[in-house]
Amino acid sequence: MKRKWILLQLLLILSLTMASRAQTVYKPNYALKSHETLEINRIEITPLATTFFMSLENRISGGYFCADINTFIVGPDGSRMKLVSSNGIPVCPDVYRFKLPGERLDFILTFPPLQSEPGWIDLIEDCTDNCFSFYGITTDPALNNAIEEAFALNGKGESSQALDSFIGMARAAEDGSRMTGGLLYLNIIKLAEQTGNKTLASEWYRKLVFSGIPRREMILRHLNSQGIRY
Repeated sequence: MKRKWILLQLLLILSLTMASRAQTVYKPNYALKSHETLEINRIEITPLATTFFMSLENRISGGYFCADINTFIVGPDGSRMKLVSSNGIPVCPDVYRFKLPGERLDFILTFPPLQSEPGWIDLIEDCTDNCFSFYGITTDPALNNAIEEAFALNGKGESSQALDSFIGMARAAEDGSRMTGGLLYLNIIKLAEQTGNKTLASEWYRKLVFSGIPRREMILRHLNSQGIRY
């Protein structure tokens, strides 16, 4: 009886420890993505797994979708963790065939647990055709909330305040040696352009050029495609 009581206590302690280390990021922000209607609704990060709850809206007749077994989480250091399981979506070459345009598919992708707190990760389907990807996904709930607040300011027409907020976040990340996958740089440059502050846009564009941020060239190509180049 005493052993059972000790075992229950140990299980309770383990459960509480795991719960304290678990975190959920709702609607995580990201720098770039491949599919317009593909969304990450939330990420649950626990000591046992990293789980993506996602959705896709079909826009075409005869549309279909699947998840390649070679889908990875990629960390800032280039480390890759392969998809463990999927729920609600077939693994290629099997496919889910949409019945109508406008239909939404909700699905779950599960990966191994993160080995550290990287601040951001990529989600990449490594395949040959119509592969999906998200680059620079924020995994820090506090930072994600701050980014949402900055976007809300911009949505209310307070673009200068939103720009100041993004700059503050970027400088805090730099001071703490915490990379953000280019997301903050991207929004600072775009907002500076939006507010007509070419000097500031140029300053942060050059900071991005000489930064060590992974996917830097991809972000620069995205900016260039929108006519932003310094």
